[in-house]
Amino acid sequence: MSGAARVTAIVTGRVQGVAFRAATAAQAQQLGGLTGWVRNLPDGSVEIVAEGARERVEALLAWARRGPPAARVAGVQASWGDPRGDLPPFDISF
Repeated sequence: MSGAARVTAIVTGRVQGVAFRAATAAQAQQLGGLTGWVRNLPDGSVEIVAEGARERVEALLAWARRGPPAARVAGVQASWGDPRGDLPPFDISF
């Protein structure tokens, strides 16, 4: 695997009230080796912060572009950065 990466992504569309956070956390745990969180934002979007092997982070973003079945993702804006090693095991943040 190549190096580690960190991403902060904002997912817009119909992404709240459709189990997007729970499904994202489950997907991150299934991919394994990721730290971070997913949370709802006041404007109706969802924020994902993830860190781990770049391939796994990219796989999580690819999944987020589709989301769970009830979601209707309009867009994903991702900002990449260097890993800091300061994130908890991936989970839902409230």
